Amino acid sequence: MIWSKEETLPREELEKLQLERLQETVHRVYAKVAPYRAKMDAAGVKPEDIQSLADLKKLPFVTKQDMRDTYPFGLFAVDRDELVRIHASSGTTGKPTVVGYTKKDLEIWTECVSRIACMGGASSHDVAQICFGYGMFTGALGLHYGLENIGAVIVPSSTGNSEKQIMYMQDFETSLLVATPSYALRLAEVAREMGVDPIKDLKVKIALVGSEMLTDAMREEMHKYWGKDLLITSNYGMSELMGPGVSGECTELCGMHINEDYFLPEIIDPATGEVLPAGEKGELVITCIKKEGIPLIRYRTKDITRLFYEPCKCGRTFCRMENLSGRSDDMLKIRGVNVFPSQIEEVILGVEELGPHYEIILERDGYLDKMTIKVELAQSTDSFSVLERISTTVRNKLRVILGLDAKVLLVSPNTLQRFEGKAKRVKDLRNK
Repeated sequence: MIWSKEETLPREELEKLQLERLQETVHRVYAKVAPYRAKMDAAGVKPEDIQSLADLKKLPFVTKQDMRDTYPFGLFAVDRDELVRIHASSGTTGKPTVVGYTKKDLEIWTECVSRIACMGGASSHDVAQICFGYGMFTGALGLHYGLENIGAVIVPSSTGNSEKQIMYMQDFETSLLVATPSYALRLAEVAREMGVDPIKDLKVKIALVGSEMLTDAMREEMHKYWGKDLLITSNYGMSELMGPGVSGECTELCGMHINEDYFLPEIIDPATGEVLPAGEKGELVITCIKKEGIPLIRYRTKDITRLFYEPCKCGRTFCRMENLSGRSDDMLKIRGVNVFPSQIEEVILGVEELGPHYEIILERDGYLDKMTIKVELAQSTDSFSVLERISTTVRNKLRVILGLDAKVLLVSPNTLQRFEGKAKRVKDLRNK
């Protein structure tokens, strides 16, 4: 189902709308946001210089550091009296990034999430269980209001108490699950421990997953636990831009459609900042072209992807972003080699005897980096030859894909930490 007519606008009409909204946003931000006005002045660009979408590249970037430097309200374009809600990131690596919403912003947010929910197969007939944490995190409330807006029944179960989550799924006949991919797997594990078969005994038919990167291997792993008929669609967003609802997969599963009438995407070379042509992989940059509270211009997301503008079989004309292949700030530099955790995950999930839970441990021996991959077995075994074969298989595959060697440590099932929110897979001890 297509939720709104804007999703099928002809490209020419869409670009006209984008330019109008971009010009209005740039004029408003220049007039009302002193730090951004200073950035534009330093770059020698004025609002009237933006005469086409191609002029977007003249504008300076905004980064998460800019938000921290102006904490809490320095990048806001409205007075606090106009705000109706404030969200913030966890701030685990410094000051949190704070975002604010006007009443109109919340209406836009609900509209955007309604679209991506429908893209992902949701309908008014669904019972949607939201297993994101409620609070300052934008994920739960964003999906809540969007799904409620399309008429779904909401079960706001949040995270934790996984046994009770399974009870709710049984008793309320949950048909749609909102969770991170890793927590969706954890719930399936818990169900089996309770004697509940997720495929036969539950009625979950759709999973709207987000907050973590969804690789093809992880999607296949979810199918093993929840059944091959489960429709798994990924959606994308971040609190700095709005929350979930920036983009989402349609049922064709060929990339996430960006809500281009509200978000203007670019792909840049993360090293040089140069704008790259459509189809080339690089860092995603987003400009908010309708937000009132904190309309970020050319925000560097650090997420690595690429854009496709070819028509989609679903009928939507919005461009699609490929499912993320990593983050530029998550990239690990190990003995001069660039490594993304997603590459390691692909290898692990491709070995049948291994489970989906793993940990990457980085240490330093003198001047040499060492990497240990700690990964759970799918089933316990005391056979040394079997363990040796599995370990050798993983090491060889990692050597081919990464171009470096790693120690593989196999551990018993249900040994590694489980995550109810975004999984933390990397433990970097090199500076300790």
